[in-house]
Order: sequence, then C-alpha cells, then structure tokens
Amino acid sequence: MKFHHISVLMEETINALVTNIDGVYVDCTLGGSGHARRVIDRLSTNGRFIGIDQDPTAIAVGKERLADAKCKVDIINSNFKELEAVLADLGVEKVDGVLFDLGVSSHQLDVAERGFSYMQDAPLDMRMNTEAPLSAFEVVNTYDEEELTNLIYTYGEERWAKRIVKFIIEARENAPINTTGELVDIIKKAIPVAARKEGGHPAKRTFQAIRIEVNNELGILKDTFECAAKHLNVGGRLCIITFHSLEDRIAKQTLQALAKHCICPPRLPVCVCNHKAEIKIIGKPMVATVDELDENPRARSAKLRVAEKL
Repeated sequence: MKFHHISVLMEETINALVTNIDGVYVDCTLGGSGHARRVIDRLSTNGRFIGIDQDPTAIAVGKERLADAKCKVDIINSNFKELEAVLADLGVEKVDGVLFDLGVSSHQLDVAERGFSYMQDAPLDMRMNTEAPLSAFEVVNTYDEEELTNLIYTYGEERWAKRIVKFIIEARENAPINTTGELVDIIKKAIPVAARKEGGHPAKRTFQAIRIEVNNELGILKDTFECAAKHLNVGGRLCIITFHSLEDRIAKQTLQALAKHCICPPRLPVCVCNHKAEIKIIGKPMVATVDELDENPRARSAKLRVAEKL
C-alpha cells in the first residue's frame, strides 16, 4: 500500500519519548507510521502501542506496516480530540508517553484528490477525515465575506486577506469555485505581483487557513494536550511537533500553564492556591538539523516541544 511520508525530527522525538521499554505509548497522529515503527521497535513484548488517526488510509497503512510488532498494538480510527474516550474504551488509565505530530502528512499533500496542495489541481476538499461534513468547497463557496477574511487573516496570517476574499466573492458570484487550481488562480490575481515574490507560494497562507478551519485544527489542541498530560504516569513524556506559529503558540502556552507551581493573582503577597505543577518542560524546542533539511525540506518549520509528568 503506497503511503509516502518522511517523519520529521525522528531521532530527537524517539529519544525524548520512549523512556520505558515496558511502557504504554500513544501516537495521536499515526500518519504513515514512521514514528510508530520506531517506538514499537524500542518496546519489549510487555510494551503497548496505541495509534490514533482520523484518516482511514492512515489506519489501513498502520495495520499493514505494524502487523509484525512484538508488543501489543491497537490502531484506532478517531480524531485525537477523543483521546479520553479512546483510552477509556481500551481500559487504559495511565500511559508512559504521548506524541502529537501536527500538520498535514506528506501523503495527504502528495495525493492530489485530497485537495490539500496548492501545487496540484484537484477538487477543493482538505478533509483529514474524509467522512467529515465540512470541506474546503463549503468554506470557500458559502462563508460570507467577513468570515472568510477573518479566518484567512487569523489562521493564515495573510496580510492580503481582505483583497483575496474580495476576489473570491467576485469569482463565486459567476460560478462555484470547485478546484484548488481555480482558487490558486484567484489568489494569484488578488496579490500584487511585487508581493508574490516574497514568502514562498502566494497561496500557501490561504490554503493553510482553510485547512485549519475545515479540520478545526487549533480548536481542539489545548484540551487534548491537557488530557494527554493528565493520563501520563510520573516520568512519562509528552512530545508535540508543530509546523506553524499558531499551533506552536498553543503548545507553548498550554505546557507553560501546566508547568506553573502557582496560579494566584500576581497582587497576592503569598501563594494561597496550593496549585501544583503537573509537568516540567524539558529543554528548549528542538528543530531539524541541516542534514535533515537536505533530505526533507518540509521539516524546515517543524519544532519539537517535550514535557515530563511530575
């Protein structure tokens, strides 16, 4: 089964994550099973691996690629926002490590019909879960001008958001925008020629914004990170790989909040909250090496944050 995906920050992630070869580990973003394979290879026959993904293709690939595992393996087709329910259904209370590898897999980008890529013409889709009701087509063709402008400006950090949306509205008044190619052409017309020479492909930020909206990528992060931390054994590790500033900011702020020893208002002279930190943050965020970037340019924006349960 073809599913090409190069997992980023592989050595850094596995070395940080797996601290107990007899432990239970959860990969909340199974993808092409790259990280999963390496985790499983570290575990003994007493270990257990739980892989979660909302993409049915990733689930099928995971079952195939991890079939020879010597430890117990559970492959679950679900969104990681359901982590609490997944663990409960499996009868698992505590785990020794949880991994989140956020963003879009190479496979999803490379398969044109999934509609994630601005480099290939395909139906406007962008759903990680192909059964989900909301697709990029609905976002582009039914959101009003204010909604579209806000999401492209906020999620894409696109300074030309208002102008891009003006061109989208004008285009869809004549006919629905059906494909990624049509949307790319509209975006190129909207962004001035001089501005198109900066910051990579002109459609990159708009496509990111629409993808985030379709999959509610940011809305589920904080609660899920907190859930993962709650279910860690003492000494267990939480590893989060982010690919853009919006999701990384949520990861950073959530980990910082979980690592706080006191949550009293600053004006109080002494601590009265009796709050205890749940985790400690391990080192500084890690980024890809020059060698990895030469092999996989998609790792250039990746950042790995690690925390340990107290």
